[in-house]
Amino acid sequence: MFRYYCLNPIAQVGLERFRDGFQKTEDISEAEGVLVRSASMHEMELSDKLLAVARAGAGVNNIPLEKCAEKGIVVFNTPGANANGVKELAIAGMLLASRDVAGGIAWVKEQAGNPDIAKLTEKEKKNFAGTEIENKKLGIIGLGAIGVKVANAAKHLGMEVYGYDPYVSVDAAWNLSRDVKHVLNVDDIYAECDIITVHVPLLDATKGMIGEEALEKMKDGVILLNLARDLLVDEKAVLAALKKGKVRKYVSDFPNPVTAGQEGCIVIPHLGASTEESEDNCAKMAVKELMEYLENGNIRNSVNYPNCDMGVCDKAGRIAIFHKNITNMIAKFTAVLGGGGINISDMTNKSRNNVAYTMLDVETPVTADMIGALEKIEGVFRVRVVK
Repeated sequence: MFRYYCLNPIAQVGLERFRDGFQKTEDISEAEGVLVRSASMHEMELSDKLLAVARAGAGVNNIPLEKCAEKGIVVFNTPGANANGVKELAIAGMLLASRDVAGGIAWVKEQAGNPDIAKLTEKEKKNFAGTEIENKKLGIIGLGAIGVKVANAAKHLGMEVYGYDPYVSVDAAWNLSRDVKHVLNVDDIYAECDIITVHVPLLDATKGMIGEEALEKMKDGVILLNLARDLLVDEKAVLAALKKGKVRKYVSDFPNPVTAGQEGCIVIPHLGASTEESEDNCAKMAVKELMEYLENGNIRNSVNYPNCDMGVCDKAGRIAIFHKNITNMIAKFTAVLGGGGINISDMTNKSRNNVAYTMLDVETPVTADMIGALEKIEGVFRVRVVK
């Protein structure tokens, strides 16, 4: 019986997908799996029983990835599950920034009770006039699941779309409209586009990527959207650019004291993936990942370990070993098992940066002594008997 714990409310449609053999617990210290959305795990004591964490969403900055890796705890996310919700908000953000709909609505509220509001509207509406997005140049930085959906939707709205992503995946390339112009230098996005939207993960290399230098390269009156992560943009530099007219509007999904209530800023209360459909999709995907790993040891969509899939084990046993990505580890594993008379019928080894994951299907069950010998090998973080 595997036990799971929910750190945040998780959509019931996802939890209902747990098969027999999985049970919800109210004691996190007893859980082999944890489901989480936004709750921070950085200060938490991680139980030795914990095997996996599934984030029902894309961002994992609330999870201590390195600490989990060193304890042999696999961390999953759900890429693409909330992509449509964020895509729709990006399109809405472009429209809100191009047409001063929010300003017009605020003006109407101020006129509540004015018997001459209809007449006054015809005089005042010019203050909220905007521009259409058709035929405008849209630059998309990041062509992952969300960026591709934004690009394709924008093409259907008649926009000229430019995409930049030096690491675009094969799947993304297949799904991307052939009419999207794939540029190789992000400066081309800055120089050419009327609207720019950012859809990249927050990494050391991307933190603050939209700063004073990038803003200076943009067209005067550019509209900038950030629905990805707040720290991707130097927002103090954006405020300065707004004041001098370099930036026309800044749309952000991350409220903070820097931008909240500032002229030219449209700040949304983190609604990108806050749709019923996105939450359902993320929950279903997270549960599927957790079950597949706990039952079979297969890793799909991990952010701290390599993806690895050996299907369902039809042999006497399966051993999963988490270890440092260093030389001669496989030889040491096979020596231990061979010394115990255990024949390996199938195996795989995958690495990701400094860590690696090895799965071994064996023809006879392994003993506790053999597991102990594997655990004592220098560089091994954890040994798990899957079956």
